Amino acid sequence: MNNDKTRSSLPFPVNPVLPQTFDAAKVIQFQCRKGIACWNACCSNIDISLTPYDILRLRRRFELSSGAFLQQYTLPYEMEQNSIAGVKLRPVANGSACQFMTVDGCSVYEDRPTACRYYPLALLSLRRQDETADSTSYALVEEPHCLGHREPRRISVEAYRKEQGLDDYDDLARGWRQLILKKKSSGPSIGKPSKRSLELFFMVCYDIDRFSEFVASEGFRQLYDLPPQELKDILCDDLALMQFGFRFLRQVLFGEETIALSKQAADERRLRRLEKTQRLETEAAARRAMEQDQMHDDSGD
Repeated sequence: MNNDKTRSSLPFPVNPVLPQTFDAAKVIQFQCRKGIACWNACCSNIDISLTPYDILRLRRRFELSSGAFLQQYTLPYEMEQNSIAGVKLRPVANGSACQFMTVDGCSVYEDRPTACRYYPLALLSLRRQDETADSTSYALVEEPHCLGHREPRRISVEAYRKEQGLDDYDDLARGWRQLILKKKSSGPSIGKPSKRSLELFFMVCYDIDRFSEFVASEGFRQLYDLPPQELKDILCDDLALMQFGFRFLRQVLFGEETIALSKQAADERRLRRLEKTQRLETEAAARRAMEQDQMHDDSGD
């Protein structure tokens, strides 16, 4: 695999040297259980990125608005320099331990994040620059403190994923991972994101309540022509709104137009495109005329 032509998505950071990867049929030896000598060690020094679905699950558990949850429990970070943002769990004050860790284990176990469910596996979503679809593989994370690898239990990756309830988590985060892969694989071809597009990505992916207010606003309805029932369904279901958000970002950031514009907005966009085309043609004609004048002056000399 050519590392220079491969891009990997979060939520799992990837070593600069691409790790050995395998598919879901791989059998690993691992078990985490209460009573093991390293119990809670992995929760004592966290670096856990959250998917949009992770945030939905956790803020529902605490009955918080998405904004309040983000402020209390998370920290934003740049996935790449001057690029789109990710969100990580905020550790305890003046420490590195997870806020949800207790002596008995995870206090939010039923709603624990994707990264916690996958451990000690890393999910790698990869896309080559000359391909349109991403592929999924896995890598094994072996940290010195973790004694789970010594436990006498062998299990396939596929069975481990089902045991950890990862099917829904992966399905519901796929649109987000594809956005990240598309941004990474496009590289400099789409240019540096504007501040507005970065703020839009953060709101849509992580602050679902603010995105809901935006979709329900008069300004949104003036721009987009969504059927009334579809709009109602989206605003009544956070999961539907989240998936619509990924679709909305593909349109706004990458021009994949699947959401109809209102007639006024469509007419204004066509007018802007026409004006841009005319401006470019005028500039090109001026350059050609300047070059011809320069050639004429040179021949006269």
